[in-house]
Amino acid sequence: MPGLLSNQVAIVTGAGRGIGAATARLFAHQGARVVVSDLDPEPAKAVVAEIAGAGGQALAVAGDVTDAAFPDRIMSATIEAYGKLNILVNNAGYTWDGVVHKMTDDQWQAMLDCHVTGPFRMIRAAAPHMREVAKQELAAGKTPEPRCIVNVSSTSGIHGNAGQVNYATAKMGVLGMTMTIAKEWGQFGIRCNCVAFGMIDTRLSRSKELGESIDVHGSKVPLGIPETLRQMATMLIPLGRWGDAEEAAGGILMLASPYASYVTGHCLEVTGGFGI
Repeated sequence: MPGLLSNQVAIVTGAGRGIGAATARLFAHQGARVVVSDLDPEPAKAVVAEIAGAGGQALAVAGDVTDAAFPDRIMSATIEAYGKLNILVNNAGYTWDGVVHKMTDDQWQAMLDCHVTGPFRMIRAAAPHMREVAKQELAAGKTPEPRCIVNVSSTSGIHGNAGQVNYATAKMGVLGMTMTIAKEWGQFGIRCNCVAFGMIDTRLSRSKELGESIDVHGSKVPLGIPETLRQMATMLIPLGRWGDAEEAAGGILMLASPYASYVTGHCLEVTGGFGI
């Protein structure tokens, strides 16, 4: 039985771990050929190996989404390998928390660069392979292939979050970008939606006491949430638990699938009811 994404090609950024990796595996299981992108080469290669071991097709393209040259490079690699692009998932991201009065300019700018400028450049670089190809198909009297963009936002962007003015501002920017692309590219049959995640168990949100960190241009950025706050957050989730990466990936698949063929400019909140 054909998968939901049979004969489609997808790029997923930040796909070496967590939600991105789960999305890449789920897309491949549903028949897509997946370009697995991550800042770190080894995790990306590991995800590709998993997909290949399960009988799917995938390609690893490592790189930094904040590098201005990266979007064109990954688009070229995708077209060279698979000949087209149907789905772009802008998932890559991290947090660099701090209260407003102590936040540095570097902290502020880093979140805008990663969560807003990076996806903007990816979408712009995808235009020749999505917008222009669809335009040509329409001009030839053909029905365009299914094409869509899914941007990853956060409930921090929708509701704000203490200690995350940089992240919250960037993730709200994702919403504005999503709505705009939906309006600009809808005439070509290209949908653009976003997913706002709540409490999903990844290395960004696990206990801060575990000591996880990420290197950002020479700066060691600590990851995680204090365990006491994690426990408090659980009490505010109607479903009574944190979500996992596979459940988060399901929200992305939902918007990329044929069942969302008339859904665009929408923000899907995957939160277990948090914030209602």
